Amino acid sequence: MSVMTMVQAINNALDIKLAEDNSVVVYGEDVGVVGGVFRVTEGLQKKHGAERVFDTPLAESAIAGTALGMALSGLKPVVEMQFDGFTFPAFNQIVSNISRMRNRSRGRFTAPLVIRFPYGGGINALEHHSDSPEAFYAHIPGLKVVVPSTPHDAKGLLISAIESEDPVIFMEPKRIYRAIKQEVSTEKFTIPIGKAKVLAEGTDVTVVAFGAMIRECQRAMVMAKEAGISVELIDLRTIYPIDKETITKSIQKTGRLVVVAEAQRSFSVGSELIAIANEEAFLHLEAPPKRVMGFDTIIPLAQGEKYFMITPEKIFYEIERTVKF
Repeated sequence: MSVMTMVQAINNALDIKLAEDNSVVVYGEDVGVVGGVFRVTEGLQKKHGAERVFDTPLAESAIAGTALGMALSGLKPVVEMQFDGFTFPAFNQIVSNISRMRNRSRGRFTAPLVIRFPYGGGINALEHHSDSPEAFYAHIPGLKVVVPSTPHDAKGLLISAIESEDPVIFMEPKRIYRAIKQEVSTEKFTIPIGKAKVLAEGTDVTVVAFGAMIRECQRAMVMAKEAGISVELIDLRTIYPIDKETITKSIQKTGRLVVVAEAQRSFSVGSELIAIANEEAFLHLEAPPKRVMGFDTIIPLAQGEKYFMITPEKIFYEIERTVKF
C-alpha cells in the first residue's frame, strides 16, 4: 500500500500496464518528455522508452485516428488529450470511426483503446479548459465513459479500461488531481466498469454524483446530518454503461433522488438519471427527482467560474427541499 494522489494512482496504473503488456503504448500532447501538463505521465518515458511513451503534435483528430489504427493492428493505445475542450477536434474520429468499429465490422474487429483527458472546472482555467462533456460521449453507442472520484478508483478503473476490448473515454476530474490522498495498493487490481458504488447508506434521500462532485456531496452530507437527514450517497463511477440496478434499488428504499453533476443542466447525465428514476422506480417516489447542476451557459473564464461551480450549500439546499416536499 502507498498513499497516493489521483495523479500518482493514474501514473501507477499506466506504469503497471506498460510493464505487463508490450502492446500498450501511451502518447499524446506533452505526455512524454515533460509528463503532461499535469505531470500525470511523468517518468514513464524515461522508464519505458520513447517508443512506448511519446509526444504528439497538437492535433487531436490525428491522435484519435492513429489510436484506432494502432488498436486494429494489435496495440492498446492510451492517448491523452490535454484538456476536455480539446477533444472536440477529435469528435469526428471518435464518433464516426472509433465507436462504430465493432458494429461496422460485424464483430470482426474491436477498438481496445483509451482516450484520457482532464475535465471540469475548479482551477480558474481559460476557455476550452473547464468543460464537462460526459453526456456527449455517453450518448454515442460503442463507447464506454468512466469518471473516477478517488485515487483508488482511478487506478482500478483505468486498468480495467486498458484491458477492455471496447474504446473507453476516461475523464479525470482535474479539480481533485492532487486534492485527495488515499491509501492505494501498489499491486495490480481492477474495478468493474459499469458498476456504481454506494459510499454511504441512508434512508431519507438518494444522492447520485460522480467525479469531483462526490467530495462536494460528502461536505453537504455533514450539513444534512446536522439537520437530521439520512443521505444515501452513490458514486456513479461509470457514466456508460450506467448502473441502473444500484440506482433503482436505492430510490426504491429512500423514495427521493437528488442528482449532482457539474455539467450544464439540460440534456445531461442528470436528465438520464431522472428518467431512470421515473421509469424504474416511479411508484416509490415521494417527491420529484431534482438536479443540482451547472447553468445552461458557457463556463465563465478563470475567476468568474466560481459563479458556475456547484457548492455543498447548493447541494444541501436541494436535499433539504426534497426531503421536506
